[in-house]
Amino acid sequence: MAADTRSGSVSGLTESEAKSFHGVFVTSFIIFTVIALIAHFLVWNWRPWLPGAAGYASLMDGLHYAQNLITSLKA
Repeated sequence: MAADTRSGSVSGLTESEAKSFHGVFVTSFIIFTVIALIAHFLVWNWRPWLPGAAGYASLMDGLHYAQNLITSLKA
C-alpha cells in the first residue's frame, strides 16, 4: 500500500485544496443567495406575503388592470 503523506487535516485535504474548495463554496453560496433574493423580491411584487387592510381582495384591482391592459393590446 502507498503511504498517505497527507497530515494535519481532519478532512484529508491539503491546505491548497481546502482553500480552493472554500473559494468554490463561498462563490456558489453567494450566487445562490443573490438568486434567492431576486426570486423573493419578484414574488413579493407579484403577491405580497402580508396583505393590506382590504386583505388579498385588494390585489384583484391589479389583476383587473392587467387584464384590461392585455385585452386592449389584442384589439
